Amino acid sequence: MSLDFHPTKDDLICSCDGDGEILFWSINNRSCTRAFKGGTAPGTPHLRFQPRLGKYLAAAAENVESILDTETQTYRHSLQGHTKPIHFECWDPSGELLASVSADSVRVWSFASGSEGECVHELSCNGLMATSSSLVFSILRFNHGSLLAVTRQSLELWNMSENKTMTLSAHEGFMAALAVSPVTWLVSSASHDKFVKLWK
Repeated sequence: MSLDFHPTKDDLICSCDGDGEILFWSINNRSCTRAFKGGTAPGTPHLRFQPRLGKYLAAAAENVESILDTETQTYRHSLQGHTKPIHFECWDPSGELLASVSADSVRVWSFASGSEGECVHELSCNGLMATSSSLVFSILRFNHGSLLAVTRQSLELWNMSENKTMTLSAHEGFMAALAVSPVTWLVSSASHDKFVKLWK
């Protein structure tokens, strides 16, 4: 189950269940305005609205990322390339880049002017990242061409422009969550070792 609020329409929220059905809800009317089928595969879904404009809704299930037009509430196209189920997805704050992660790779898709989901960066998941049965992925944020992810007890920083990665030992237990301050850009990590840490 997954759900997300539209960034500009305060009356719109979308949800998706394990059958791949996407529901558009009116908060004011407390009712479902549309049920959309066929855009996502059955499985564990993830929904994320495009920040700022909210033109697109990204819906990931299995190894496919589906893009829906929120204005017309119609299916646009699928982003294909992953061979393993997608664990997590996120947009960058501008809404021009969408990242998706699975046990096979991290992929970054462009929605800048003239692009509608072109894969512009790809990082193969080797070593710790490949052991998908024992890690938690939470793609966090983009900053100057970098992407931060969590894998087991470490923070993984990927410089996309140079295609280089750096591993920071963060916790003694598996990490369960990440958060970032939109004001200070401080990063917070929480782990099963009972510690919450701040990074900058």
